[in-house]
Amino acid sequence: MPFIPHTQEDVQSMLSTIGVESLDALFDEIPTTLRSAPPRLPPPLKEMAISRLMRERAGKEGGALAFLGAGAYEHHIPAAVWEIAGRGEFYSAYTPYQAEASQGTLQLLYEYQTMIAGLTGMDLSNASLYDGASATAEAVLMAVRCSQKQGGCVGIPATVNPRVVATIRTLVSQLGIELVEIESCPLTGAVDWQRLAGYPQRDWLALLIPQPNYFGVLEEVDALTNWGHAQGALVIGVVNPLSLGVLKPPGEWGEKGADLVCGEGQPLGIPLSSGGPYLGFLACQTQWTRQLPGRIVGRTEDRRGQVGFVLTLQAREQHIRRAKATSNICTNQGLMTVAATLYLALLGPTGLARVATACHHNSKQLQEKLTGIVGVEKGYDGPFFHEFVLQLARPVESVLAGLFDRGIIGGLALASDRLLVCCTETKTEQDRDRYAQALEDVMKESGG
Repeated sequence: MPFIPHTQEDVQSMLSTIGVESLDALFDEIPTTLRSAPPRLPPPLKEMAISRLMRERAGKEGGALAFLGAGAYEHHIPAAVWEIAGRGEFYSAYTPYQAEASQGTLQLLYEYQTMIAGLTGMDLSNASLYDGASATAEAVLMAVRCSQKQGGCVGIPATVNPRVVATIRTLVSQLGIELVEIESCPLTGAVDWQRLAGYPQRDWLALLIPQPNYFGVLEEVDALTNWGHAQGALVIGVVNPLSLGVLKPPGEWGEKGADLVCGEGQPLGIPLSSGGPYLGFLACQTQWTRQLPGRIVGRTEDRRGQVGFVLTLQAREQHIRRAKATSNICTNQGLMTVAATLYLALLGPTGLARVATACHHNSKQLQEKLTGIVGVEKGYDGPFFHEFVLQLARPVESVLAGLFDRGIIGGLALASDRLLVCCTETKTEQDRDRYAQALEDVMKESGG
């Protein structure tokens, strides 16, 4: 890339390198009558700010400012992600039936598996599943197979996303598996693991642990993991992968770590797109490899010592007898896997941690602003990631309507007086101030 001087020191360094005393001497061949002063440019902007500025100037901002999360989140996606993913060899490629002929695709899937395994602290990952809900349901079915028990129950905290729970019920409803709801604490919004000792003795197959949970609250994952293992259950971590930039990976939860980890990969470079397509990921410890649905790409060497990539495991019904298949999934989210791989590669561990930290900081700042308004209080006192619950002194639906009239999607109504709000790295201080002012106006109008 060409060297572009930004400061006076840069200019002097450039002049010294090329052996010129001054800028006037550099341009002495140009008549003074033709010279003009350099334009006064504004300070440089980051890519996210430039993209937003261009959308605003083009009139394509989309109108409303969104603070809605609950499982699908607005994040900045570097332009390079879809510039590369949109290339023909990625964008239009389908499942490689002659897999080893598609070394580029296999290498990318291998890199994706490696990144997800490293991010979650697991031994290996598949590539991949439809979305976070189906990945969680597949994790439950996988845990049942791994347990080798006839019947039993799966513990599902009330803090798991209800749409995920609905998907699990659909897939296990005819398998004789009992789903037991584990209550949450009304003060913290998390599972009170100490109360689990009072649950009746059961034949536990698995325990789901969301982190962060549906309300954005952080669970006491170490205590819950140890309790689940003490009951003979497999522990399934249901995580937001972006949060793992700052939170402990599930492989390090408790004394033994989680057995399976799953979740929604949409935060990793995938746009909201009105609900999909998204990406489900599922990772596990080595001992459960044979029960992992989907496919696994491996790295090997041929007789000449050249590195190659192969489909190591593909235990699905298209490749083996239906009775022995681990899943009836007939394809994977290959293009979404490409985007997630590019996103993680571009950000790296440091960049991912910065994004996660910015999400937490922005949500913390927004919560402080909003709870300073009369009639608005914290819904829970526990620590959270980038979502939080507000307790309002007036009906939530009317508040959301008032905010929408002011160009703001204020969040998701959880109950008549409870609101779930999300704030990611895309929300500036001006955005947060705008939301706070709008909410204050709406509460005043109603006498809240």
